[in-house]
Amino acid sequence: MSDPLSPQSPPGGAATHETRTKRYALIAVVVAVILAVWGITSRILARNSLQHEAASAAVPTVLTTRPVRGPGSDDLVLPGTVQAYYEAPIYARTSGYLKAWHTDIGTNVKKGQLLAEIETPEVDQQLRQAQADLATAQANHELARTTDERWKGLLASQSVSQQDADQRAGDAAAKAAARQSAAANLARLRDLESFKRVVAPFDGVVTQRNTDVGALIDAGMTAGNALFRVADTHRLRIYVSVPQPYAGAIQPGLAAQLQFADRPGQSYTAAVASTARALDATSRTLQAELQIDNAAGELLPGSYAQVHFTLPGKTNTLRVPVNAVLFRSQGLVVASLDADRRVHLKTVTAGRDFGTEIEVLSGVSAADNLVVNPPDSISEGEQVRVAQTPVQGNAGARPPGGHP
Repeated sequence: MSDPLSPQSPPGGAATHETRTKRYALIAVVVAVILAVWGITSRILARNSLQHEAASAAVPTVLTTRPVRGPGSDDLVLPGTVQAYYEAPIYARTSGYLKAWHTDIGTNVKKGQLLAEIETPEVDQQLRQAQADLATAQANHELARTTDERWKGLLASQSVSQQDADQRAGDAAAKAAARQSAAANLARLRDLESFKRVVAPFDGVVTQRNTDVGALIDAGMTAGNALFRVADTHRLRIYVSVPQPYAGAIQPGLAAQLQFADRPGQSYTAAVASTARALDATSRTLQAELQIDNAAGELLPGSYAQVHFTLPGKTNTLRVPVNAVLFRSQGLVVASLDADRRVHLKTVTAGRDFGTEIEVLSGVSAADNLVVNPPDSISEGEQVRVAQTPVQGNAGARPPGGHP
């Protein structure tokens, strides 16, 4: 009996080995095909997923808001400058040296009260010379007058000629004019002499003292040459520049509330006393003057004040946040969304600017769903995604003072 494993075995073993090899090769091919198909499929799926994500990311996400009706009243806050009811710098009217000052800053003074005294030796000498000149002119006039009267008597008796009498009359008239000139010069120097006493022009308080004893005083009004500054603070004036859109609502008698940085938590009531009744051509604002009683002296001239006006509102107009408005070539536009969340650009007519909101006179309705902070690239018919449900009012608006 022969051994099947011996070299003498029949060729059936080689066939079995060949069949096994083919089977392994086939399995390897199938695995390779499966791996190739899986790789291609995964890549196609990844590419499709990436395209879907890119398309989804290309759709901008926006916040929305709706226009709101204007309130029954508007609160207008403007900066104001506080000034004294009367305020004047005090200059010297005569030259000399400061002899003494009697009032310092913060001193309450009455009209005519002495503020300072000036030594004027030159004016004193000129005054004495003017007095002597007047005495000389009076003596000359008296002599000429007496001579004229005598020559008139001689003319009546034909003792002198008419020409001589007329000369004496003319000399008397000239001496009278010289006496009047000397008297006027003396009066002028007496006025200068009186200006040695610097007095308060009205009741008030001394807010500045810019001189000291021994200082050289020059007569006249030049920059930095004022000796004192006196202010009447029993009543104050507040000046406000009102923008043109609100100018028509500012009328005399309108009340306002004032707030001061040095009086935190306190509010003072003032009233419009008058307006300029004309707009400044540069700033397009109306200057309004308010007045407030300051008998207690609590408020200080020169202060900065916040002036709060309460103006009648317009309930028939709509308001939108300023950051919902775009500047385009056709004017101001807003981006409104339809039910399919597609953008429709609407041109609007703007009214007053309230800082965080802008009044819209036409172009939108209360039912419009407006995009807040729309990108400049937003276009008509563009598809967007809404991040949240529409909100009312100025949600997402910029801080006060912002502009679209």
